Amino acid sequence: MKGDPSSHGQPLKRKRRIPRSFKELTPSNHFNPRTFFYEMVWKGWLTKRSGQCLRPEFPRLVPGEVSITWIGHASFLIQFSDLNILIDPNFANWLFLLKRLRHAGLKICDLPQIDLVLLTHAHYDHFHRPSLKQLPKAPRIAVCPWGMGELAKGLGFSQIVELQWYESFTFKDWKVTLTPCKHWGARNIHDEHRGFGGFLIEHQGRRLYHAGDSAYSDCFHEIGRRLLPEIAMLPIGAYYPDSFRHVHMGPDEALRVFKEIGAKVMIPMHYGTFKLSFEAMDEPPRWLRELAQREGLLDRIRILDEGVPTVF
Repeated sequence: MKGDPSSHGQPLKRKRRIPRSFKELTPSNHFNPRTFFYEMVWKGWLTKRSGQCLRPEFPRLVPGEVSITWIGHASFLIQFSDLNILIDPNFANWLFLLKRLRHAGLKICDLPQIDLVLLTHAHYDHFHRPSLKQLPKAPRIAVCPWGMGELAKGLGFSQIVELQWYESFTFKDWKVTLTPCKHWGARNIHDEHRGFGGFLIEHQGRRLYHAGDSAYSDCFHEIGRRLLPEIAMLPIGAYYPDSFRHVHMGPDEALRVFKEIGAKVMIPMHYGTFKLSFEAMDEPPRWLRELAQREGLLDRIRILDEGVPTVF
């Protein structure tokens, strides 16, 4: 699919039902509201927000270099010499009752001009409308899974593109491809038609992969075979209790995915920002380091500090 100026502001009119096998993926079995409130809400209220929000010094890049800045949670700023991309931007200090426990790595006002926004699915921690509304005013494109385009209307995008799994959108000399994952995309209990996925970004000879939210699945074998990612941003948090692994992966499974897709570098994400499950906030990166050390992969794991651009 090529960029088409005539489609500016118009999402593709497509519907795709969630695959039958994914309909029971929500981690709601045996849900205990009292335990949820204590573990994820009350403990968060009592925890002092940590981290710093410093004004970043963005590097000057030459063609072929890419800078990756982790904003926190699943949010990233990806920069090439001629292209700035945001993935799942979320700068919120609160998500309803859930407190952000680490400051966003940078402020919205310190962002460069954004050319492209990638939205992996409609869950509130990934698709945060207030953050999207505050992005610097500039012509920009939003790319998202099927069924999400209507949600992105009125947010200032010049073009909204919906994709199916393994469908690509090409504009100028960059390309993004929507990849499968094992999750679900409903924003509320009545909109199961909304899609979900990750993205493979291709530009200037580089191939960056953001897995979105996902449990472990055999779909990663196929992603590695077909798309050959070089740098992989993989989720490692929100996996305990074990029932949460129906929709999220832990560090052990993320490391398995890293090996299966054949990427050179892994950047962990989706941990340490919001209390979304019962494991300790510092457990995911600590466990990942231990596993990577044991398997001789530690030099290929890049654990980023929020707000610090890293050039690859």
